Amino acid sequence: MHELAITENILEVAKTHAAPAGARKVLSLTLSIGQLSGFVEESVRFCWELLTQGTICEGANLIIRQIPAELHCLECGEKFGLTHELIPCPVCASARIRIAGGEEMQIDSIEIETD
Repeated sequence: MHELAITENILEVAKTHAAPAGARKVLSLTLSIGQLSGFVEESVRFCWELLTQGTICEGANLIIRQIPAELHCLECGEKFGLTHELIPCPVCASARIRIAGGEEMQIDSIEIETD
């Protein structure tokens, strides 16, 4: 479960940024997780609940934005989404495609409470 390692990193980033800002508590974190990132939202949430116990982030709301995959055909230039599995271009049927989006995993924002 690679979600555990990445969630540990997310927690460390949140704590590292919250402390210098004078945070008493982290209220929420907003993440973007791409469809092709390989991360399972439910697993990230489970790990977050487990890892944040007893920390400044305990009880923080984890807001996850799902970013859809975007593919780009290298033959005709068509941009299209991914429904289930990798597919050829719906316009020209070329298999020469490039991933143009949907691989991201990032922290977008951290909301804190100060004294």
